[in-house]
Amino acid sequence: MADYNHIRTAGAATRSAAVDEGLRAYMNKVYSLMAVAMVVTAGAAWAISGLALNPDGTLTSLGAAIYTSPLRWVIMFAPLIVVFAFGAMLNRLSVSAATTVFYGFAALMGLSISWIFMVYTDYSIIQTFLITAIAFAGLSLYGYTTKRDLSGMGTFLMMGLIGLIIASIVNIFLKSTAMQFAISAIGVLIFAGLTAFDTQNIKNTYLQMANSDSDFIGKSAIMGALQLYLDFLNLFMFLLQFMGNRD
Repeated sequence: MADYNHIRTAGAATRSAAVDEGLRAYMNKVYSLMAVAMVVTAGAAWAISGLALNPDGTLTSLGAAIYTSPLRWVIMFAPLIVVFAFGAMLNRLSVSAATTVFYGFAALMGLSISWIFMVYTDYSIIQTFLITAIAFAGLSLYGYTTKRDLSGMGTFLMMGLIGLIIASIVNIFLKSTAMQFAISAIGVLIFAGLTAFDTQNIKNTYLQMANSDSDFIGKSAIMGALQLYLDFLNLFMFLLQFMGNRD
């Protein structure tokens, strides 16, 4: 009996070690996908902002089309539409195709936020990015390591996010400074909470599907990377509205 218990304990320990190793590889994949997407977004935003301005600071024809024509509304809302479409068609895509769409979405986001290089100083953008990276790392680490179940936050945060989107759309037309300040403050809190919540959820999702096929796990990693990418980007944008120095 003692030998049997020893073998059973050793087997359980081996399975646990295998799951832990798989989890680490999975999370590394998630963060790697997210990091590449952020580089794509930053590169696209910087390149497009450069093409949008003449040496004298006036808008080029491309800049005028992107920032002052009705096309700007398409650019503004296209990423939101792509996110929902991507989630709906993910299961029908291969892992490589889903990765390509994800990076294409990141480039589209770069186009959508390229205006920040013409509104804020380069120093304030870099400073805010570094602060966001530090905050994100801490929040994500908390979500990964905490023993507290954060699932109860999910409904509250999603309701807050829906309200935030509606308020942001309304304020496009109202142009209220006070309302924009409130939106920014609430946005920072919501995406700080979502960073921890999503990280724990991504971890728990892997633990529940550890025995699934590699294709399913690969697609799940892409979706997890998308969630954390959006958390980081929105946290950065809302912090930039607080901390950014305008040109």
